[in-house]
Amino acid sequence: MNSSEAAPWRLYILRTRSGALYTGITTDVVRRFLQHQSGKGARALRGKGPLELLFHCEAGDRSSASKLEYQVKQLRKSDKVRLVVHQPDSLTAWLEDLRGG
Repeated sequence: MNSSEAAPWRLYILRTRSGALYTGITTDVVRRFLQHQSGKGARALRGKGPLELLFHCEAGDRSSASKLEYQVKQLRKSDKVRLVVHQPDSLTAWLEDLRGG
């Protein structure tokens, strides 16, 4: 696979056993989720399972995905819960609406 055929990046949100929400980005949500479940993913999630995948969406290239991840991580938990409930078709548009833009 060359760079023009690179898999699109995806943003995802997981819930830990205690109810905490974790946001990340990857090119393969299933692979990354399994890494997190097995304790080989992010250190912040080790020992926090079982984990539940609540949301994932396309996030463009690596740069766009990182920017979206930052924006979602800045949200209050209540807004992240609203995001999960709404499952918007466009995360970018949803974030703009949330900011009143």
